[in-house]
Amino acid sequence: MITHIEGKLIEKNPTYVVIDVNGVGYEIKISLNTYSSINNESCKLLTHLSVKEDSHTLFGFFEEKERRLFRDLITVSGVGPSTAQVILSTFSPQEIVNYIVSADVAAVQSVKGIGAKTAQRIIIDGYVKINKIRTS
Repeated sequence: MITHIEGKLIEKNPTYVVIDVNGVGYEIKISLNTYSSINNESCKLLTHLSVKEDSHTLFGFFEEKERRLFRDLITVSGVGPSTAQVILSTFSPQEIVNYIVSADVAAVQSVKGIGAKTAQRIIIDGYVKINKIRTS
């Protein structure tokens, strides 16, 4: 498991960055929230490695809260890493938590690619996880 990447920022785009670590360039998918938080040449991102049959993809996060929310989202049926990244690019982590707690299906459904059933699952599964965190 790769938990973080730290190195020199080579390329920065709204959907990904390239970070050079001792001569190896890592392409890391990021959300718009992380994009706006990266502001200097030296960069450290927390990561999540998504392994599929045909690809290995690194997703990067500026804050632990965003990575934790990403990991919670991808456990919801119908939400893969790319969809979770779109959700995190549409709303801040705090906004997503607020929509889950207030059961705002319309707000969650406003994310591109999220239908009514998936929005409801995100809210139900997310609410359970948020309450587990609060009671722990």
